[in-house]
Amino acid sequence: MERTVKKLVILGSTGSIGRQTLDIVRAFPERFEIVGLCNGFNMSLLKKQIDEFKPSYISTLGDIEPGYGGAEEAPAAEIVALPEVDFVMAGTVGCAGMSSTLSALSSGKTVGLANKEVVVMAGQLLMDAARDGGAKILPVDSEPSAIWQCLEGEVSEPSRLIITASGGAFRDRDWASLHDVTPEEALKHPTWTMGHKITIDSATLMNKAFEVIESRWLFDIPFEQIDVTIHRQSIVHSMVEFSDGTLKAQLGPTSMGQPIQYAMFYPERQLNDDLPKLDAVSMGSLTFEAMDRSLYPCFELALEYGQKGGTYPAVLAGADEAAVALFLQGDIRFTQIPDIVSSALAAHDVIADASIDDTVAAARWATETTLARYNRSTILS
Repeated sequence: MERTVKKLVILGSTGSIGRQTLDIVRAFPERFEIVGLCNGFNMSLLKKQIDEFKPSYISTLGDIEPGYGGAEEAPAAEIVALPEVDFVMAGTVGCAGMSSTLSALSSGKTVGLANKEVVVMAGQLLMDAARDGGAKILPVDSEPSAIWQCLEGEVSEPSRLIITASGGAFRDRDWASLHDVTPEEALKHPTWTMGHKITIDSATLMNKAFEVIESRWLFDIPFEQIDVTIHRQSIVHSMVEFSDGTLKAQLGPTSMGQPIQYAMFYPERQLNDDLPKLDAVSMGSLTFEAMDRSLYPCFELALEYGQKGGTYPAVLAGADEAAVALFLQGDIRFTQIPDIVSSALAAHDVIADASIDDTVAAARWATETTLARYNRSTILS
């Protein structure tokens, strides 16, 4: 019999996805129990979370007093594999979380996957781990979640996936005009409020290429059957087309709360008055435009190397993570991001039949090599 109380581990508990996951736990305290919290360096917030949710285990990159709040420290990859864990929310950013996500899948856990980079890096390997471990991957990123919801209950294969994109902070400007834009300007997303890394990836549209690669693996569909359209309102999160011409769309507010909660309660839906609602009458017109790929060199670059496979996607993810950090730290210009990522890809000796170790090593090499060019050794939090 399925437990009434679902026992959770949250990877990236102090990040945007982690904090919103804990909001759902607060709204339904009788349905969830926090077994483990894993984070990076935000120790003040982690301590508040430990005080409130009293996890049995924590994993952190920061310094914390032994036994703080009664929690035992352990590696994240071990915490997610504990027998009592029912659900793992993979809310880390960038390349972090590969080992813990893989461990959760190999242990047969249900994983709410918000970290698109781990799928970009090692899509086939993660799908294999989920199959062999009897695990479930439930997409939490809004666009894959929308596709998943559109496919629920269908017995026919989709003929096309259509991923929507807002176009990011500079959607009405050409690439040549972005030479002097600041991080503050790039972080002003027109419709979403998100973490810094994904917001910059939205401005370059790297994130949309990542979602294409992610969807290829999550839904086992060829690249050529995945399209991207500019949808300025960010109300339609994605669409699925079927062979009879039917087009299904998932609509919702610009909030991660709904996809997070849907994955946590799946297959149920629950009323949550704390989540924003979408009013069909007042939401106004919805528009869709063809994407001008010349405005987004990162998109073209990512799709090219995502389709080449091997360790190239890991290098793509690792180099992009470093390039975004360098831009946010003021070391490079916004328009240098695709050139820096391209340089790492060109310098890489690809491994075609890559293992997880090969994949992680390639991503680490790309990050470290890219940072070293600018005398940086780590990505600053």
